[in-house]
Amino acid sequence: MKTLKKIKNEVADYIQETDTLVYALGGLGEVGKNMYCIEHNDEIIIIDAGVMFPEENLLGINYVIPDFDYLVKNKEKVKALIITHGHEDHIGGIPFLLKAMDIPKIYAPKFATFLIRRKLEEHKLAKKVKIEEFNGDSSVRTKHFTVGFFSVIHSIPDAYGVYITTPNGTVISTGDFKFDLTPVSGNVDYQKMAFIGSTGVTLALSDSTNSEIEEFSLSEKKVGQQINEIMKNAKGRLIIASFASNVFRVAQILESAVANGKKVAVFGRSMENVVDVGQQLGHINIPKSSFVKAHELKKIPANELCIVCTGSQGEPMAALSRIANGTHRHIKIFPGDTVAFSSSPIPGNGKSVNKIVNSLTRAGANVLTKSVLSNLHTTGHASSEEQKLFLQLTKPEYFMPMHGENKMLKIHAKTAMEVGVKPNNIFISNNGDPLILRDRKVYRANHKIHADDIYVDGSDASGLSTAVLKDRHLLSDNGLVSVIVSIDSRNNKILCRPNILSRGFVFVKESTQMLKEAEMLVYNALRKELAGKTTFSQIKRTVRTTLEPYFIEKTERNPIIIPVILNKNTPEPKAK
Repeated sequence: MKTLKKIKNEVADYIQETDTLVYALGGLGEVGKNMYCIEHNDEIIIIDAGVMFPEENLLGINYVIPDFDYLVKNKEKVKALIITHGHEDHIGGIPFLLKAMDIPKIYAPKFATFLIRRKLEEHKLAKKVKIEEFNGDSSVRTKHFTVGFFSVIHSIPDAYGVYITTPNGTVISTGDFKFDLTPVSGNVDYQKMAFIGSTGVTLALSDSTNSEIEEFSLSEKKVGQQINEIMKNAKGRLIIASFASNVFRVAQILESAVANGKKVAVFGRSMENVVDVGQQLGHINIPKSSFVKAHELKKIPANELCIVCTGSQGEPMAALSRIANGTHRHIKIFPGDTVAFSSSPIPGNGKSVNKIVNSLTRAGANVLTKSVLSNLHTTGHASSEEQKLFLQLTKPEYFMPMHGENKMLKIHAKTAMEVGVKPNNIFISNNGDPLILRDRKVYRANHKIHADDIYVDGSDASGLSTAVLKDRHLLSDNGLVSVIVSIDSRNNKILCRPNILSRGFVFVKESTQMLKEAEMLVYNALRKELAGKTTFSQIKRTVRTTLEPYFIEKTERNPIIIPVILNKNTPEPKAK
């Protein structure tokens, strides 16, 4: 296999007014918060605006979103936001983007449009932007760009790739995709992809998530057949956990349950939402009489009941976790129940999933997970063989792998070399690294666009949560020291030696001498500070600058230091 050491991209020293820029604000070097931009002169087209769900080390954070600062500064250039499909890592950032700036119009496929409207209603932003629905025959035209669409297969209905005609060449982006030769619904528009390739593709951006997997991915129809077998053979209640976002999987589970004479109950807010939208749009076709409510579960014979729920990744508050822990209000595990995980653990979630599996097994359930013996899950992303087929159909001159961690991007780059893309025409980029299209050639820019992560705590996307998170890390690693200082501001005097309280920093009984020395250091420093004119802010600064180097020297740790000033500012009573 060719190595990446041969890659040497051409670099443009400056950007001309006639150049077209392609860059990511999210989605490169990570799986999530996808956001890609095409810019030419006074216009910017945005493709997707997603979130990334936090890892365990991001304490108390709900979402990670792209930094919109560059777009806000150039908001008059933004002409449209185009959504490829309705998954959270492609639409979850929309409310936060709209709170930061106005978007003239959002273009989205049908299923995503329904999900976006619900999301905007929750955030009270429904009237903030107009959403226009598109399909494979639609086009979007601006002064510099013409945008067209081609259907792809993913784990959600109405998924599309995008091709953009610019003044400097054609850019094509797959969105999330796979090739499934026996799809359960819809199909890839092979003919259009081949036609776009025959007209000349300057730069292709392609999904890299499964670049490490070589063989063609399993067909969704095979998973449906396996689920149907489990439905037939289950003697007691059947509980199936899956991704709520995998609409085709959820549809197959529900339809198989009804075909096998079972009633179905759905648990989990996201699962209920997707089932509702799926029914409205005709992707889930089972009679309403087949659904049962939580309070009706006890009335249904065990072998006639199928429960579909969230929690396939071991999320602590999801329905399956509460069932496994015995804290769910309506469902308890009984011996003879079958629990099936129609999913694979996302990297990093394996420990949480195993914990749930053990709890369910201990309670007497028969637990089924994806293995070489059971086809309970398949991916929605292209393997390396499918990535090769895309490149063969579209024949791009230049290539940038996207939507993946750095290792995935590099493996995808090697795959592109294997099918004939020139090594120097492959760009492995980071968020904020612009590519320059100039006269159907692509260059790497020698500057960077600001593209940091923004941490969202609750609904706050101001960036303040990022500072809060840093404090949480400091607290977890180094602890906290509170310094209580008593002063008389009228007479500029410190009244007594400061008192230091430690939480999570050192064990007080073993560090009494060190804390006493620290108190004397602060006392002497404040006596000097109060000898002249000063302010409360300067007093606090003196406390911190005195203690920080002392604690680092003594403990090699740097706790958060919080000065507390007690001020005696009432005048002394006059002597009679």
